[in-house]
Amino acid sequence: MPQFPAFDVMTATCPSRTSLARIANKWTAMVVIALSAGPMRFRDLRTGVDGISAKVLTETLRDLERDGIVTRHVYAEVPPRVEYELTALGRTLYAPLQALGLWAEEHFPEVLAARESYDARQRP
Repeated sequence: MPQFPAFDVMTATCPSRTSLARIANKWTAMVVIALSAGPMRFRDLRTGVDGISAKVLTETLRDLERDGIVTRHVYAEVPPRVEYELTALGRTLYAPLQALGLWAEEHFPEVLAARESYDARQRP
C-alpha cells in the first residue's frame, strides 16, 4: 500500500478537502443513508430521496462511484437492470452520516427557535 503524507482538511492545499466536500453534500448523505438498507435501483433511490432530480442523483452516484463509496451493478437482462450498492468503504460512512441526520431531526426545534430569535433581532 502506498505511503501518503498526513492529511489535514484545515490546510487549503490538502486534497482530502475534496472528500470532505463530497461527504458534506446533502445529497451524498441522503443517498448513502438510503443505500444503507441494501442495493437499490435508480428509480427506487430517486423515490427514497425525496426532492432529488434525476440529473443530480446521476451526478451524485457517479461521484460516489468514482470515490469508491458506491458500486454500480449492471445485469445483462432485457430490459437492462442496474443497481447501486454501498461498498465496504461506503458502509464506513453510513454511521457518521446517520448520526448527522439524527442530530438534524432531534435538534431542529432548537435550530428553528434560534433562527426565529436571530431574525427577530435583525428586524429594524
